Amino acid sequence: MSLKDTINTDIKTAMLAKEKDKLKALRAIKAMILLAESEKGQEGELSPEKEFAILSRASKQRKESATIFAEQGRQDLADVEHQELEIIQQYLPSMMNDEEVERRLKGIIATSGFSSMADMGKLMGLAMKEMQGKADGKLISDTVKKLLS
Repeated sequence: MSLKDTINTDIKTAMLAKEKDKLKALRAIKAMILLAESEKGQEGELSPEKEFAILSRASKQRKESATIFAEQGRQDLADVEHQELEIIQQYLPSMMNDEEVERRLKGIIATSGFSSMADMGKLMGLAMKEMQGKADGKLISDTVKKLLS
């Protein structure tokens, strides 16, 4: 079952259960999927990679919004963003933790021979290719800096 079908089913369930917050988040995801499907050059349904990219983008937007709202003293709005973030994350694959990222990066460094900060760009390219969708880019970047310094 595609993400779109899963979201549609969950929207119906949320409507019947009268879960307004969940329904709002699911409708936002559905809108993003429909927008991506109607883009120029897109034919048929989205690939799992594009679906993942959409969910990742929605997740990142919610995190950033929640941070901004909290900084501005609008905890009520930050709480709404956090609730939507939790719902979106249910559809994302589980992310790697710090230790797994560090272990994987040490393996890449060992096989490629990178040893200095001058190699950071090359290492980041390999790491992002290998761990895309499995780990947060900021976590990867911070770990690379720590290992190369």
